[in-house]
Amino acid sequence: MSSAAERRQTIIDAIASAAKIARREPDEVALIAVSKTRTADEIEPLIEAGQRAFGESRVQEAQAKWPELIERHPDVKLHCIGRLQSNKAAEAVALFDTIHSLDRASLLAALAKEAEKAGRFPRAYVQVNIGEEEQKGGCAISEVGALVEAVRASPLPLAGLMAIPPLGVEPSPYFALLAKIADEHGVSGLSMGMSSDFRAAVMLGATAVRVGTALFED
Repeated sequence: MSSAAERRQTIIDAIASAAKIARREPDEVALIAVSKTRTADEIEPLIEAGQRAFGESRVQEAQAKWPELIERHPDVKLHCIGRLQSNKAAEAVALFDTIHSLDRASLLAALAKEAEKAGRFPRAYVQVNIGEEEQKGGCAISEVGALVEAVRASPLPLAGLMAIPPLGVEPSPYFALLAKIADEHGVSGLSMGMSSDFRAAVMLGATAVRVGTALFED
């Protein structure tokens, strides 16, 4: 059984190795530990190992376990990586430092309103439905430009673009496509890559990778 610290180091080394191949600096890539469904007891060893960015999918689940953890570790940053309903905007603004799943103008309006009210402005990634899958969140590729400009005009800082490639197919072409779309719109941040494919994502320009299983399980 490897420890949380050992698993984390393995991922950091793999990110560094992929970055080197792509002639990038490893510190250009942020590691987000996907802690959804994990308990505070599972999360704490990773925090103690130095991990500071964590991703959650559900507002309610994050509210249940993170306030106490953040009290003990105030420098931890929380990322919302799941689909977000507009009626959860106030809770999301209060809890998350970065939102990766902004995919429509109505959600942006709700978040901006609550951010102004709270005086707290989470960074926002525009989520792109890169595989044009009906069941997935994300805006259509043709709508990226308009949504990016809307975020730029809003009080929320634009973090970049985010996407999840279709399951069961080679992800690299989708990572390359997201990087190309980002370049077309003058966007530098790319949230892409998970436990199974983060190396390819780093080689194709990811600035944030969202890793869960490989950090929490042997």
